[in-house]
Amino acid sequence: MHGLINRSIQCFVRDTYGPAIWAGIAAGADLGFDNFEALLVYEDDVTERILREASERLGKPVEALMEDLGTYLISNAGFGGVRRLLRFGGVSFVDFLHSLDDLRDRVRLAVPDLVLPHLEVRDHATNSFTLTCSFDRSGFGHVFVGILRAMADDYGTLVLLEHLGGNTGVEVISIEVLDLGFAEGRSFALGASTN
Repeated sequence: MHGLINRSIQCFVRDTYGPAIWAGIAAGADLGFDNFEALLVYEDDVTERILREASERLGKPVEALMEDLGTYLISNAGFGGVRRLLRFGGVSFVDFLHSLDDLRDRVRLAVPDLVLPHLEVRDHATNSFTLTCSFDRSGFGHVFVGILRAMADDYGTLVLLEHLGGNTGVEVISIEVLDLGFAEGRSFALGASTN
């Protein structure tokens, strides 16, 4: 697993639950270190061990932790680049949804060796969508539930999200857009600031 993913998990746990909790998780997962390097690649087993250990220590299912991680990636100021990358998808939440099909390629422009799940958005009716998340590891669908929830808030859109499960390596998320103008979204400018 790419170090950026493991580092994101580390930062999420440390910032949300504290450095002592993260240190305990790193020790309990028998990492032999407590800081991930963002540009290294780690064995997939390392990521699985830290998620299992975090789940046990925090008393939360791995799926809930993954969803919280997705929300954290958008709402935490330290990961502003993730929010910015996603907001370039469009001026409305629906535009953003349609841009997810090419997210994997956009990320590869910035980090060529970071492999993300293949995403496919399908329209089913007015304001009714599914997002299919395909990857060789399950769980990323839950991360995207958190990302979608945080991005809906970012756009000021009221949505109903449901992780529908799926087969090995394929997860499906149901997305119902209830109100595009539910609240005032966070400010965002597509162009660079001239100030």
